[in-house]
Amino acid sequence: MLDFRMETFLKVCEYMNFTHAGEALNLTQPAVSQHIKYLEKKYDSPLFIRDKKRLLLTPAGEILRSALETMRNDENTLKKRMKESLAGKNILTFGVTMTIGEYALVPALTKLIKSHENTDFHVRYGNTQSLLSYLYEGSIDFAIVEGYFKPDNYNTRIYKTEEYIAVASTKHIFQNPIRTLTDLTSERLIIREHGSGTRAILTKTLAMKNMSVNDFRHIVEVENIHTIVNLLRQDCGISFLYKAAVEEEIANGTLMQIPLSDFMIKHDFTFLWNKDSVFSTEYERIFEELKEYEE
Repeated sequence: MLDFRMETFLKVCEYMNFTHAGEALNLTQPAVSQHIKYLEKKYDSPLFIRDKKRLLLTPAGEILRSALETMRNDENTLKKRMKESLAGKNILTFGVTMTIGEYALVPALTKLIKSHENTDFHVRYGNTQSLLSYLYEGSIDFAIVEGYFKPDNYNTRIYKTEEYIAVASTKHIFQNPIRTLTDLTSERLIIREHGSGTRAILTKTLAMKNMSVNDFRHIVEVENIHTIVNLLRQDCGISFLYKAAVEEEIANGTLMQIPLSDFMIKHDFTFLWNKDSVFSTEYERIFEELKEYEE
């Protein structure tokens, strides 16, 4: 169990403000300051510095924050496992992004479930940022994501590498001859929501070419991959997706990959969990199982 002063430290890290952290914890600002001073004395290191009006973590503070977050999440997992033992159950809770969960993981997950007859599985769907939040809270054990993240906070393994392509209906009539990305800006773009890994890849790729999604004539923002694929089938625009999400439609001639000379991207699906978790060996074993079933 974390010391109450460590809980205060984590709350200050969350708000980067002593007063707001105190309000969240029902503590006075002097009490918060006292807790931080105690930890700084205990670890013989400054934890925060002030840069003008901003509060910043020191390198030592970053180390402590990362360690305490892992300890807190492991404690939440430990409590959950102890309750499960009373019911005679094993429960595995993990998160996947929409593309991975609906298109890339199902065959391997099927084999994993069948090989663990005494385990209950709770699979949570969300975009990359939502799943990282669940990990931070300790409400999931691990996640498989497609988006970008700060690797310093996690243990990571590459689950798969997938092709990321431009897609349209085979019936689509383009406004201009299509050779490069800029030739598509006269089209209506169907895109995932902010926080989605699928969108983040496109946003980053466009930025490298001094472009943005706002360069497209019109935008349709959708939070569901199935809906995007259905809109593409109905020729409502063009999109950028993992090939795994539209392989069937491309194979049967409903959709097509748009050939672009300056857009050839592959991206990793990453299996990750909180760094230095005491449950790392277990998560590593599950990863190896999934990889084995994938082959």
